[in-house]
Amino acid sequence: MVAITAPTLASETIGHIGGFELRNTMLMAWLAMLVFFALALRLRLTNYRMIPGRFQAFIELIVEGLFDFFDSVVQDREKTRKFFPLVATIFLFLVIANWMGILPGVGIITVQGMHEGHLVPLPLFRSMNADVNMTLAIALIAVTMTQVFGIAALGVLPYAGKYFVAPWRDPVMSFVGILELIAECAKVISFTFRLFGNIFAGEVLLVVISFLLPYIAPLPFLGLELFVGFIQGLVFALLTIVFLKMATMTHGHDETHRTLASPATHH
Repeated sequence: MVAITAPTLASETIGHIGGFELRNTMLMAWLAMLVFFALALRLRLTNYRMIPGRFQAFIELIVEGLFDFFDSVVQDREKTRKFFPLVATIFLFLVIANWMGILPGVGIITVQGMHEGHLVPLPLFRSMNADVNMTLAIALIAVTMTQVFGIAALGVLPYAGKYFVAPWRDPVMSFVGILELIAECAKVISFTFRLFGNIFAGEVLLVVISFLLPYIAPLPFLGLELFVGFIQGLVFALLTIVFLKMATMTHGHDETHRTLASPATHH
């Protein structure tokens, strides 16, 4: 009988490549990237025929659907074209990784390894986003690229002017700029722990249900985790494209947008 243990907050080291630690969540991330690249290579081999086959038509349906959805948020087709490669890649990679995290064998296949000074069986595979280091890395990429796109669209000085205003010129906007700068840093924390918390909680839930009522009871929860994995990837990508849109707006445009969006308080 396979012993079921509760997942730990930290990922486990399952081996070493020289002096480099190989962790089970990292191995799962590499497998997710391999699947992602395999799908891209399979699509490339179709030569993008004018009359697509089933696989090409399926991929085109996904890409067109995502593009139209993101364009409905940005409402600027030119900006959507610029943002789409980054945001779609984040979405698809997260969904693939989340779904692979609930495949049979994940968390059950073990290898002997050292954990906290003891030789214990460690899971060979573990859901990539159940490791806060992985979600932090993706969050840093998303937030950093937000700044890159903002600077590219507005220029260095105008973009910096959204956050740094001389207090003797406008004390209120100087304070608001500091709050906006803090909010940019808070985005990393929000991105990281929203994704990590939901995926880790799902991992714990499946372990508990499998322990209490094995075989049949976990099936509905597996379906729920498929849905949660999709929604988490979509929310991450949606927030990223919203932040990209806001970063590429001029300060005046942003203020006008906020004013029009808020209810009128006076005539």
